[in-house]
Amino acid sequence: MIPVQAAPLWARGSPRTKSGGGIGATFAVAAGRQLQWWERSVRGEGVRTRSRAAHPYLALTLLYAALLPAPTGVYLLWQNPAWSTMHVARDHDGVWAGFALFYVASVVVGALLGFLAARLFVLVGAGYWGYLQAVAGYFLLFFTLIHGWDGTGYERLLSADPQAFAGWSADGAAGDPVINRCLAFATSGTFLALLTFGTAVIGTMLLAEIGWLVEGWRLPGAAADLKVPRVIAVAIAGMGVYALPFAGALGASVLVRLLGWWAGAGLFALLAGVVLLPARSPVRTLYGLVGVPDRHWRVEPEAEPGSGSGSGVRRTSRPG
Repeated sequence: MIPVQAAPLWARGSPRTKSGGGIGATFAVAAGRQLQWWERSVRGEGVRTRSRAAHPYLALTLLYAALLPAPTGVYLLWQNPAWSTMHVARDHDGVWAGFALFYVASVVVGALLGFLAARLFVLVGAGYWGYLQAVAGYFLLFFTLIHGWDGTGYERLLSADPQAFAGWSADGAAGDPVINRCLAFATSGTFLALLTFGTAVIGTMLLAEIGWLVEGWRLPGAAADLKVPRVIAVAIAGMGVYALPFAGALGASVLVRLLGWWAGAGLFALLAGVVLLPARSPVRTLYGLVGVPDRHWRVEPEAEPGSGSGSGVRRTSRPG
């Protein structure tokens, strides 16, 4: 349900940086505790009787990608090829039939790769780096929609047809307010389709992510890691996955417009590193409040008070 250029970034992340992001990585981090418990339960059987690729969270992630984002995106590609290609194509004659295949494959395969990449970080006790895969994916998605490849990303996004896209430059020369272009898009059939599909696609995605987080908080050991009430933790998680990348994409676009690509991108990378990477960075501190596991899957969780089982944590492995 988003343009072809942004679909792989939403599902996975940047192929160039090999970062899993978007849908798949967010789902994997939300189910981080369940993924670790799956590995422990398989190990407890003595022999591997269940495939790592067949556990329900990966299956549900792929099912979601295949049944909601992929078909709605193909529908919009057929209904409005100009908008779906960010006006690279003007009509159906300019759309190669393989674009439909590319869209479906990029969403499903991208969700798979994003999930597996974040899952790897979660299992080795580097859940924060799994979360950063989601941040990278959503940042690239929002930057594509806001800035694009030539600085007209938001103009392409908010134009229902090629004539509306051409009108942005005409309105700018005539001094007409930008709000007129936004209102024209908000009353178009494309926006109505986006609103309808978005309710199902984004609503289902948020329900799954919140549900998996809450499910994980009920597992042993979660009470010690969850530092704030669950409602606040959900709000922090939502801001970290969606609001932070959006603000970053907006800031990166402003810097690129003011300083140029090289200087703007370099300054933004420096600022992003300060905000995200240090051990006591503000984002890492907030991440630590949400209760996503930061131990290796082989480390047994603490027993909950009053459970009757032994207390303490048996640490058998920990990333360096």
